Amino acid sequence: MNENASSHILVVDDDREIRDLLSRFLVKHGLRVSSAKDGVEMMKALDGSAIDLVVLDLMMPGEDGLSLCRRLRATSTIPVIMLTAMGEDTDRIVGLEMGADDYLPKPFNPRELLARIKAVLRRAQTATTPAAVAGEALRFEGWSLEVGSRQLLNAAGEEVPLSTGEWELLYAFVTHPRRVLTRDQLLDLARGRSAVPFDRSIDIQVMRLRRKIEDDPREPRLIKTVRGGGYMFAAEVAF
Repeated sequence: MNENASSHILVVDDDREIRDLLSRFLVKHGLRVSSAKDGVEMMKALDGSAIDLVVLDLMMPGEDGLSLCRRLRATSTIPVIMLTAMGEDTDRIVGLEMGADDYLPKPFNPRELLARIKAVLRRAQTATTPAAVAGEALRFEGWSLEVGSRQLLNAAGEEVPLSTGEWELLYAFVTHPRRVLTRDQLLDLARGRSAVPFDRSIDIQVMRLRRKIEDDPREPRLIKTVRGGGYMFAAEVAF
């Protein structure tokens, strides 16, 4: 049985040919697929179905992919793979800042998209790792990282939404406190072997995490930058 056979993918693109091509290809490889031509249809699909991952085109008429990703991420942790124009590094970086879990430049090989979908789904569906037991809470500076439910709770017990990538990165930090971790180590811990070479998205994810957990993201106390080394989670963690 295909490991992603029950996964439901939402393809959002204003180009009907691309939507139809991707839908046929992904269904052929064991995935359930819905499609939407714009943000209105996307929101209807999300309201009406249990979607496991969104493939979201950046450039669309009306509300663009960046705005839609920001809206989605404000209320949901559904993984997002952003489709961007070839060579548009600024769009890729902004997409990651908005909460996308991965990106793929157009034109692309559908097989590469399938591989990235499977990799992101594996990360999203992994509820535990060898270093923790389901139901365990990791606490630091008034925060609680709930391993079983994959939630981050603040001191008031309120959930702070995290994308899949943010959760995995924070988990990597919290389970390796007061250790300098290079970007390569963080990629390996947070994203596994699915990470592409020279991927700098770790820096974007760190910046977004700081905005959520630091009192002053410009003067971080929890996630410190180590010049020439990488990053260190400086808080004491109660396991």
